[in-house]
Amino acid sequence: MASFSCSIAALFFSISLLLASSAANFNQDFDITWGDSRAKILDNGELLTLSLDKASGSGFQSKKEYIFGKIDMRLKLVPGNSAGTVTAYYLSSQGPTHDEIDFEFLGNLSGDPYTLHTNVYSQGKGDREQQFRLWFDPSADFHTYSILWNPRGIAFSVDGTPVREFKNMESIGVPYPKNQPMRLYSSIWNADEWATRGGLVKTDWTQAPFTTSYANFKADACIWSSGKTSCGSLASSGNAWLSQELDATGLERMKWVHSNHMIYNYCTDAKRFPQGFPPECKATPS
Repeated sequence: MASFSCSIAALFFSISLLLASSAANFNQDFDITWGDSRAKILDNGELLTLSLDKASGSGFQSKKEYIFGKIDMRLKLVPGNSAGTVTAYYLSSQGPTHDEIDFEFLGNLSGDPYTLHTNVYSQGKGDREQQFRLWFDPSADFHTYSILWNPRGIAFSVDGTPVREFKNMESIGVPYPKNQPMRLYSSIWNADEWATRGGLVKTDWTQAPFTTSYANFKADACIWSSGKTSCGSLASSGNAWLSQELDATGLERMKWVHSNHMIYNYCTDAKRFPQGFPPECKATPS
């Protein structure tokens, strides 16, 4: 009996090790899609780096497709003079009517703040940009960037602080991403024609290679495979994040971000929308 108990204990220990090792492993969860040796998976799958030089950038994508999820990733952005570079980190489906949920990090000169650029596409339509200055140096250490996507809405968060919410407003005719499974993508590339001060500051290639690092990927998500979701019936899936919305504390923290760190909001750009703002702007917190 003692040996049987030890065997069971050893089995559970082995399973726990397996689960721990597979919880966040870039070798298991992602494919390098371009950039050759500029993209590297290191430290037994616990670290991934993407680099940009004058010849090329690099990128990766998740092996799995998701239909709703809470995605967390820790990123450490390009340090020093990152002007002209863009690190994109986003969920996207494919095709001309694709859905997309974007984080983009626009580089800047040493000492100047990064610009955090966000956007939401639904059925091929985007143009819903909001931009922020981060309240810390995102190149000095890793920080967690999260996307919560469920049938009720989309929330972008930085280190647990909500910076943006895009609610499901199909009731007023606004298309919402809910039917197309999306993969997680990230890439680093040169966009010096527009990324830094509208293209006035160009990439200084003497500073290359420019490198962004990734760690601690986590996805609480409904996996899409063979036309089915791993969550089965969403109503009975038992996943609390599927019905999660920003609470009063989250809304207050987002209001602080908007008041102190927002630098662009399409919902207040009257020159861009002379015929009137998009309908979702009437219900978007500002």
